[in-house]
Amino acid sequence: MSERNQEDELAGTEQPFVAHLVELRDRLVKALIAVGLVAGVLALYPGPGALYDLLAAPLVAHLPKGATLIATSVISPFLVPLKILLMTAFLIALPVVLYQVWAFVAPGLYSHEKKLVLPLVVSSTVLFFAGVAFCYFFVFGQVFSFIQSFAPKSITAAPDIEAYLSFVLTMFIAFGMAFEVPIVVVVLARMGFVTIQKLKEFRPYFIVTAFIIAAVVTPPDVVSQLALAIPMVLLYEVGIWAAQVFIKHTKAPGENETAAAD
Repeated sequence: MSERNQEDELAGTEQPFVAHLVELRDRLVKALIAVGLVAGVLALYPGPGALYDLLAAPLVAHLPKGATLIATSVISPFLVPLKILLMTAFLIALPVVLYQVWAFVAPGLYSHEKKLVLPLVVSSTVLFFAGVAFCYFFVFGQVFSFIQSFAPKSITAAPDIEAYLSFVLTMFIAFGMAFEVPIVVVVLARMGFVTIQKLKEFRPYFIVTAFIIAAVVTPPDVVSQLALAIPMVLLYEVGIWAAQVFIKHTKAPGENETAAAD
């Protein structure tokens, strides 16, 4: 009887685990299909080459007349546009990917935890895209214009396409992560690691930290450093305000009573 009971217990524990693995596999497959479909559409229109031209447009607009980007590797003209195609497909399909993640995790969360997680996932995604868009539409133009203004007339700029892609990805990640400052502030405050008052007192130190980070992760020019540091400082203030609102509306049912009793 004891052996049979052990088998029943194992069956009871394995079944949910296997079911979760199957669901996880299905979610991953759906996410990959979404990315693949978007990549297929982009491959047909506008095509990998056109996507790279779009990505390189801010730089090309500030190059001397007749100057173009170059490829120093034999396979770079094929691999670099392909990388951009896959990166763009993932970004466009990101809402579907995040929905699959949310659909997998949400059933195991309490209602107040759903109120906590879902807004953070959505807002962090929107803020990351906002940082990338800010970098592409504003920062790149200012940075490339500033750099070209210092270039000697005897030098013809001809940047390598792989080096430019590496630069772009670094800048996109830097600005995308910098725009996540409000999310970090909200999470730290909501989890109780720091109080709102401490966040306000830390403001002068954060300003210094923001300029140090900007000096490290951006090119050595004052334009890109200011373009990263100033939004970080402003977003820190937004984070403090959002943390107060977020804490108020995402408390567990008994949390108010516990806090009052303490």
